[in-house]
Amino acid sequence: MKRTIGALFFCLFAIHASGQQQLISSPEPRTAAITGVVTDTDGGSIPGATVTVEGSTDQDRHIETSSGDGSFVLDHLSPAVPYHVSVHAKGFLDWTSSTVTLHPGEQFDLSDVKLAVGVVETTVSAISAEQLAVEQVKGAEQQRVLGIVPNFYVVYDQRFAPLSTKLKYQLALRAATDVVSIAGAGLLAGIDQASDNVPSYQQGAKGYGQRFGAAYADGVSDIFIGGAILPSLLRQDPRYFYQGTGTKKSRALHAISAPFMAKSDKGKWEFNYSSIGGDLASGALSNLYYPQKDRGPGLVFGGAALATGGRIANALAQEFIFRKFTSHSDANSNPKD
Repeated sequence: MKRTIGALFFCLFAIHASGQQQLISSPEPRTAAITGVVTDTDGGSIPGATVTVEGSTDQDRHIETSSGDGSFVLDHLSPAVPYHVSVHAKGFLDWTSSTVTLHPGEQFDLSDVKLAVGVVETTVSAISAEQLAVEQVKGAEQQRVLGIVPNFYVVYDQRFAPLSTKLKYQLALRAATDVVSIAGAGLLAGIDQASDNVPSYQQGAKGYGQRFGAAYADGVSDIFIGGAILPSLLRQDPRYFYQGTGTKKSRALHAISAPFMAKSDKGKWEFNYSSIGGDLASGALSNLYYPQKDRGPGLVFGGAALATGGRIANALAQEFIFRKFTSHSDANSNPKD
């Protein structure tokens, strides 16, 4: 009888221990993750965007911020939970995904997170695009590298506002008549005079005057044709839009593409017909007043090539150097949160 009772207790203990072992050895469900990259409609990365994933309970709500290249990772998510992902970034319309249900251990890549430009607002009240454009131009006209060299055609404000035809001509006139622009033409004329380089005018005061006139005419024609006339006709923006964020590679590519890509008045990137056309047209006009021996296709295309190279160098300097030394640049930037 004792043996029977002892055997019974042993069996009950074995069953209990087996159940405990099975409970301990059962693996917990594996969590899942959602990844993605936040960009604008043109493919440019948007850092600092707020990415929120929400499920059916408060425990299923997670928030992340996109990194410098716009990427984000939402991990430790429960499987079999219907999630919705929403993205918010200042200056853009909010974006929300369709329902996402994850499997255990799955890493779901959320593609096409593209934010459209939203309503322009300041920290106080909403303003129109026309008002913002006027403010940006006023701020740009105060920008000078080291407080001396005009830096009027750079936009530090990430909010896009198209320039009216009046503002395009106003900015061109301001750049063409600035005392530093005139002094620059005088300096270039002196260098050409000393090296007896193209244009092949005579030496002496008369030759210097001719070289100065040619240098200033070259600059003014390029500014007005490439910065006002063609941008107004083709509805393109002649300014350089400072990126300032992202990897060094993406910023360098942004700068190098500046002579070839421009924003339309609708805010979309397209081929920069205004800049290229302005350089070519300015070179063609030079054939009217340069000495006969210097005229020809070489003056047009050679000058355009040099101008394009100069624009690339200037854009790279704008992206990585000039912001630090440009006065009043903060007046032409996003308001602080």
